[in-house]
Amino acid sequence: MKMPLIAAAIAFALTGAASAACPDDAAVDAFFAARQAAEPAPLAIAAGAPLADGQCAQDMLVARLTESLGPVIGYKAGLTSPPAQKAFGVSEPVFGTLLKGMILESGATVRPAEAVRPLFEADMIVEIGDAAVNEATTPAEVLASIRGVRPFLELPALVVGPDTKLDGAAITAINVGAWKGVMGDLIALPEGDAGVAMLADFTARMTDAKTGETLSAAPGKAVLGHPLNAVIWVAKTLKAQGKALAPGDLVSVGTFGPLTPMKPGMSVRLTYEGLPGTPSLDASFE
Repeated sequence: MKMPLIAAAIAFALTGAASAACPDDAAVDAFFAARQAAEPAPLAIAAGAPLADGQCAQDMLVARLTESLGPVIGYKAGLTSPPAQKAFGVSEPVFGTLLKGMILESGATVRPAEAVRPLFEADMIVEIGDAAVNEATTPAEVLASIRGVRPFLELPALVVGPDTKLDGAAITAINVGAWKGVMGDLIALPEGDAGVAMLADFTARMTDAKTGETLSAAPGKAVLGHPLNAVIWVAKTLKAQGKALAPGDLVSVGTFGPLTPMKPGMSVRLTYEGLPGTPSLDASFE
């Protein structure tokens, strides 16, 4: 995706912010209770509303989640690939929040029964190294302000039942489905053009860890034309909220391929082909 489209997405968010209407506490409480109990939520909060309404609902939900999942450690750009956007009928990314208790180590075992409509997807974490990233306008400028990247297998959960429609505002309201994620070790990247090209051209490959079968494969450029464009988008979205990225913050860039239903008995491996050391991580579902 070209930078003008990223700018247009930010402009849309700013336009909606002035007229945001927050849902009532009862609606958010009902959704939160359903999420905690792994039961389908009775309704999609903010469905059909402006995106700013969905963001207000997300803020209310995150405030409740921090009580059990701990502090905010980063942010996520959701629906950053054409397949993901098509699945939810949107043409731009959506914004979410990452909490400390959501992050698991490679080799983790996860129980799909603990969530409603759990999914898995090939993602990536960018670890911020310098606050200058907030002014970055190109992938090269972002690269100069990060510590590196980390493999990330995101495990979102949609919470609502299969017959409930989720649009951009509704998926924002549920914190873009953020539930869990398996994160690997920090990967140092070459500086300058070499590092920028490497992130655009590497392949994020998801395989069945038992059979070796490829479940999905996509290049880095599948996310907004370059995965570091997602960091630019997140920084600008945060700026519109009066916030900023800080050193140590984590940014989930979004999915490189399809969102796949999680099934008990599966074991998956995410490999970054073309990055230093061919890093990978594993997770099992029981």
